[in-house]
Amino acid sequence: MEQIGVTALACGLISVGTCNENVTTTILQLLMEKSDSSDLKDPFAKFLPLGIGLCYLGKQEQAEATIAALEVLPDPFKSMAMTLVEICAYAGTGNVLKIQSLLHICSDHFEAEKEKETDKKDKKSKTDDKKSEEKKGSSDNPQDLSCQQAVAVIGLALIAMGEDIGGEMLFRHFGHLLRYCEPAIRRAVPLALALLSVSSPQLNILDTLTKFSHDTDSEVAHNSILALGLIGAGTNNARLAATLRQLAQYHAKDSNNLFMVRIAQGLVHLGKGTMTLNPYHSDHQLMSPVAVAGLLGLIVACLDVKTTLLGKSHYLLYSIAPAIQVMRALLFPFDDYNS
Repeated sequence: MEQIGVTALACGLISVGTCNENVTTTILQLLMEKSDSSDLKDPFAKFLPLGIGLCYLGKQEQAEATIAALEVLPDPFKSMAMTLVEICAYAGTGNVLKIQSLLHICSDHFEAEKEKETDKKDKKSKTDDKKSEEKKGSSDNPQDLSCQQAVAVIGLALIAMGEDIGGEMLFRHFGHLLRYCEPAIRRAVPLALALLSVSSPQLNILDTLTKFSHDTDSEVAHNSILALGLIGAGTNNARLAATLRQLAQYHAKDSNNLFMVRIAQGLVHLGKGTMTLNPYHSDHQLMSPVAVAGLLGLIVACLDVKTTLLGKSHYLLYSIAPAIQVMRALLFPFDDYNS
């Protein structure tokens, strides 16, 4: 599944925004063949719907037929895959209705989990066999629901990343999600904050991520540290660099957190300040699909950061390479546009 997932990601990066039928039909056939096996529970299975979504990046209604075809898959994986393809199709559009539906996914599933807990308390008088079956179901469902919720949180930032007003409103929503929602959502919120302001270190987002880089949940801390690097990529921001130096001293005995701090420091000083990760150009009027696809490859990998970047698949960091751009003013210093 690792080779299959990375191959699907590569095909998505090659055919980003082209609606290539060869890529989408091949991945769909592979998903249908794997629908009866346990391979869909593998962390690398997320890259299969991501490869489909990258083919429809920003194409909106053109992805509806493919999203409908995903309904054949079993329910735990189906909800995550359909959400992932949908958010890719509406990336950078600022569609308010899609943002509302994604917020509804987060809140609705959180309430459903509470109802399941109350049902379990009412059924304590049943036999041991039934209790074991309920425990198996309860252990599976939160993982599946959390996977879709994490993708929905990323989708919130992906759809609204081109708008300043939408980004400010989402920053308030993310504050509520960080405080009141379950761990799966809290682990995805730092990555969503990074998408909102890539290579644009805003003080309010910096303070939030710095606070959660000391979180008791290790995955929240890992993602927050990496998000600090994405926000300050190529800016040489002095305040952010000092914060990362302090984090390196704080996490000196924790190899995983220290690894993430070193990556974040490298991103902040990307190309010694001559490169950037800006997914928009022409004064934030046009989206660069290749840059967004590169960022999505890294962010989806960070949804299972312990098994990917902190495991044996740290090479997935290179998926951010398509998003790296050299600043135009350094390439053409005497251009009339820059002067």
